[in-house]
Amino acid sequence: MNQNPILLGVLIIGAIIGYFARQIIVKRQKDSLEQKITKLSEESEIKAKGIILAAQEKSVSLLEDAKKEEKERKIQFDRIEERLVKREESMEKQWADVRNQENHIKEESEKIKNSQIQVSELKTRLTADLQKIANLTETQAKEKLLEEIKEKYKEDLSSSLLKLTKERQGEIEKKSVNMMVMAMQRLARHHVAEATTSAFHLENEDLKGKIIGREGRNIKALERETGVEFIMDETPGSIVISSFDPMRREIAKMALEKLIKDGRIQPAKIEEKVEEARNEMNKRMLDKGEEAAHEVGIYNLPQEIIQLLGRLYFRTSYGQNVLIHSIECAHLATMIAEELGLNVEIAKAGALLHDIGKAIDQEVGGKHVEVGQRILKKFGIKDEIIHAMEAHHEEYPFSTPESYIVAAADALSASRPGARRDSVENYLKRLEELEKITKEFSGVKNAYALSAGREIRVFVIPEKIDDFGMLQLAKNIASKIESDLKYPGEIKVNVFRETRAVEYAK
Repeated sequence: MNQNPILLGVLIIGAIIGYFARQIIVKRQKDSLEQKITKLSEESEIKAKGIILAAQEKSVSLLEDAKKEEKERKIQFDRIEERLVKREESMEKQWADVRNQENHIKEESEKIKNSQIQVSELKTRLTADLQKIANLTETQAKEKLLEEIKEKYKEDLSSSLLKLTKERQGEIEKKSVNMMVMAMQRLARHHVAEATTSAFHLENEDLKGKIIGREGRNIKALERETGVEFIMDETPGSIVISSFDPMRREIAKMALEKLIKDGRIQPAKIEEKVEEARNEMNKRMLDKGEEAAHEVGIYNLPQEIIQLLGRLYFRTSYGQNVLIHSIECAHLATMIAEELGLNVEIAKAGALLHDIGKAIDQEVGGKHVEVGQRILKKFGIKDEIIHAMEAHHEEYPFSTPESYIVAAADALSASRPGARRDSVENYLKRLEELEKITKEFSGVKNAYALSAGREIRVFVIPEKIDDFGMLQLAKNIASKIESDLKYPGEIKVNVFRETRAVEYAK
């Protein structure tokens, strides 16, 4: 009992001490927090001042750059204006020279007319004098005079005739050159520069991951089905589709658009959308062929020929789009035929169809002129049109006047500056030859040249080639490439074999 009051007192004293100790601790924490807030405020002010100073310096730098750019642009404008003034002065001078030449020609023409009148009067007097002296009729005197002049000036006449022939030949050549230059000036078309790659733009950067798929299975399926290479670089919102075959690139692009629109990107859907893209490509080729025929004004071609014409849109020759080249040739041939007064329709059709064999020459083999002849004969095209197109490479004789026009139009279109590039064509031919060599092996289903010809992907028929046969096939293909093809560096041969088991639950 005596201990309880003591214990109670101790507890009360402890509680009082604890209270005051807690108050002291809270005060210290409050003071420390206020110091931190003050310090953070000071640091924020310093950073803000630094940011404002940096912004001011940046704005001054941008202003100076803008002034510098404006100054440079003004200098460029002044130079352009100076060139335009000089060109205008040159044109005025040339126009003055042309008018002087025109006046000179008129004066010479008047002199010639006066000379002709004098010669006519002199001839009349000579005829009258001869009739009086020789007692001959005008016809007899004329014949005798001509015989005497012919004997006396025989050598002079021969040299004059030779000179006239040379001058006439020169005039003909000059006129033909002027005619071709006129046709080229009247026709101006744009040349397609795209050679081996196409850019595909993505609305969302996250789509790249879906296109690649888990462990790359989606992009592998896409490359297997389309035969192109999809390049995923760091360029935002863009995928590069690479292949030397424009048709493959376009099919891959269309299939990718369909997959993104559908939203389900997986191997099964990839096969379905690629097949849909191929079917749409056939319709698109027909549309391109119809557009080409309508542009040049030919409306009676069979649908099969129009389909092949559209196929030429996805074929290049020395870097030049073959369909655009054919349309250009048709326009040039039309203008030349009109100037010469020849059959415009035959020349136009022969020029449009002169490269039709290139649409399938990779599939059937042979020179494109011979393939084109067979195609046109098969679908009932007139013999006059076939004769007009078959001589454009001089492999067949020029049998009609229109055949010369088609050859000239082909040469004019191909020789335009920038129209063709030999190095690109050689590169594409090497890739085509690489695929052709690979497809010759038994059991090969498809072969695609990728990575600028540094890799060939071979897909085999699983029923004909087993896993061990794949190894031997890869070695045989590599050996064949080494012996038959010239190429820089090395070529990687990848052989793929896929076995599927399909069953339906009913």
